[in-house]
Amino acid sequence: MELLDLELTHEQQQAAVEEIQKLMAEGVSCAEAIIIVAQKIRENTPANDK
Repeated sequence: MELLDLELTHEQQQAAVEEIQKLMAEGVSCAEAIIIVAQKIRENTPANDK
């Protein structure tokens, strides 16, 4: 899976940022928070057939 394989609306991006910030406030590292949120987004986003 490529790193840049998702296209998100501004609202989706903002929600992702807020979730990353929440995880970091709970003590999760920035990198780990990004990985967690990206995995959640991928699980909830239909795959693009290329």
